[in-house]
Amino acid sequence: MIESYTQAGAKKKTMSGYPSDRTFWNRVLKMVARHTNGRADPEEILNTAYLRLERYQENRAVKDPVGFLVRTAKNLVVDEYRHAQITARYLSDAQQRERDLDESPLQDEVFAARERLERVKKGLEQLQPRTREIFLMYRLQDMKCRDIALKTGLSESSVEKHIAKAMYFLTKWSEGW
Repeated sequence: MIESYTQAGAKKKTMSGYPSDRTFWNRVLKMVARHTNGRADPEEILNTAYLRLERYQENRAVKDPVGFLVRTAKNLVVDEYRHAQITARYLSDAQQRERDLDESPLQDEVFAARERLERVKKGLEQLQPRTREIFLMYRLQDMKCRDIALKTGLSESSVEKHIAKAMYFLTKWSEGW
């Protein structure tokens, strides 16, 4: 045990050689809080720093324990910040790879989509030429019924009927497939 003195001059023994009064530790806690800029819980950081000080003193002597505690607290906050940055970068890279994998279809999905496309092409070939032309303008060129009517010289109602006829036929054509 190491001896220390109280304000009255009486000897006071402590386990680690540091004063056991609250004023000393409050002062150290304020220093840690000031030097870590409130980035973490100062009590938790000080506790971890104190444990590291105790471990360090097993093999070496520390001339300025308060300085050691404050410097260790700063280093702990920096380490925590770096760890958070690396983790965030790793997670965002992993999430990006996951998104890339999710966006690309599997081979059997590509095959099935190609077969459906061939089936739709065959169905479109069975439509009357005028109905097919109107339907393709509506679906592929994203034209409005009014614009198709102006382009073909038909009424809007007639264009809507051609589109409905094509959709009904293709729905029936694709049923059970």
